[in-house]
Amino acid sequence: MKNLFKSLLISLVGLFTLAGMPAQASNYEPQKVVYHVNYADDNRYRAMLGNIQNHINGVGLDKVEIQVVMHGPGIDLLQRAHSDEIIQSRILNLKGQGVGFKICANTLVGRSVSIDQLFNASEGDIVPSGVAEIAALQQQGFVYLRP
Repeated sequence: MKNLFKSLLISLVGLFTLAGMPAQASNYEPQKVVYHVNYADDNRYRAMLGNIQNHINGVGLDKVEIQVVMHGPGIDLLQRAHSDEIIQSRILNLKGQGVGFKICANTLVGRSVSIDQLFNASEGDIVPSGVAEIAALQQQGFVYLRP
């Protein structure tokens, strides 16, 4: 319960910070983007999560749909969030803005990881294959990014 309260508090602070930011008019057309995460690097995770927020801020929340697909060592993002408050708050903040975080079932099985070992994850976040999910999203018009 204490961790849940802490996570919610961190998330709210992030949302209030965003609410205080000046709105910028963007000339961008609506965008659908898939961010590919298959690496284990805390600094890169933090940078990628910051890039996603900058992406939303630049395009406009109402004009962007973002999915993060994790497989292989990329699922470490959600494992490390348990102990890294920066990663944790950014994930909660982005989820609150509609960003999806998809987890590869093959990786969970191959690495013997259960859903309860992943921060703020649910069964609905699991996809059969991370790489197949990325391809399927690209077929739906999502642009591929790998920060």
